[in-house]
Amino acid sequence: MAARVTPTARRLRLGTELRRLRERAGLSATEGASLLGISQAQLSNIEASRFGVSPERLYAMARNYRCYDDAYIKALVALATERKGGWWETFREVLPTPLLDLAELEHHATRLRSATTSHIPGLLQITDHAREIFRQVVPEFSRTEVEHRVNHRLQRQAVLDRSDPAPFHAVIHEAALRVPVGGLSVAKRQLEHLIEQSQREHITIQVIPFAIGAYPGSGQTILYAYGPAPQLDTVSLDQSHGPALVDAEAQLEMYRVLLARMEAVALGPSASRDLIHNLTHDL
Repeated sequence: MAARVTPTARRLRLGTELRRLRERAGLSATEGASLLGISQAQLSNIEASRFGVSPERLYAMARNYRCYDDAYIKALVALATERKGGWWETFREVLPTPLLDLAELEHHATRLRSATTSHIPGLLQITDHAREIFRQVVPEFSRTEVEHRVNHRLQRQAVLDRSDPAPFHAVIHEAALRVPVGGLSVAKRQLEHLIEQSQREHITIQVIPFAIGAYPGSGQTILYAYGPAPQLDTVSLDQSHGPALVDAEAQLEMYRVLLARMEAVALGPSASRDLIHNLTHDL
C-alpha cells in the first residue's frame, strides 16, 4: 500500500466517506481494522487518504459496515480507482490548491447550482470581466498571476460546453448585474453574454431584483455540486482566502434549503432575461 503525497480533495473525500461509513455502523477504528484483517494504523492511514484502497477492499469495507447503497459504493470505487488528473493539474505550480479542487469538483459534478450577490458567477464571466476582477485583488497580483487565474477560470467554463454538460442553475442578485466591472463596454458585453447563456437548454439564470429586499442567504456566494450519489454532494463557499469545500450532511441540507428559497424569490428565467436585457440599455 503506497503512501500518497498531497492527496486531492476527491481523494480526501474518499477517506472521509470511509470513516463516516464505519462510524455510522457504530464501529471503532480498532473494530473496523479487525474485520478487514489489518492494523488500526493501516485503517487510519486509509481514512486519512495517506494510503490508497483497492476496489476489493472497499467492497469488503462496505459489507462490514452494512452499506447496501450500490450507487454510493460504485461512486466510492470510482474515486478509489481514479489515476489520471484533469487539465487543472497544469496549474498546480502556479495557483493555490483550493482553485484546482474547485475545477475538479465542477468537472465531476452531475448538476450545479449557484447563488451570488456581488459577482457574476465565474462559470458565466467573460474574459475582460474576469481579468478586471483579478486586477482588483489585494494584495495585488502580478500580471502573470492575473493571466493564470483568468485562463484557469475560462477553462473551468468547459463544463458548460462539453457534449454532456451538467445542468447549471444560477441565481444572481441585481446588484451584481449593475456593477460596471471593467467599464461600460465590458459590462454591456458581460450582460449580453448572460442573455446568450440563459438561452441554452442546460443553463438557467434567475435574477433577484432589488425590490425583493431581504431574502434568505443574502450576502453569500454558494456553489452546490451534485455528486454521482447524494452522499457525495459538495458545497463550495467563496471566501477571501479562496473557495472552501463543505460536505457534512447537515450543511448540505442547509444549503439546499437556502438555494431553494433564493430560487423561489427570484424572477423566473424569462423575466430575468428581460431584466438583464433592459439593463444593457442603461449602459
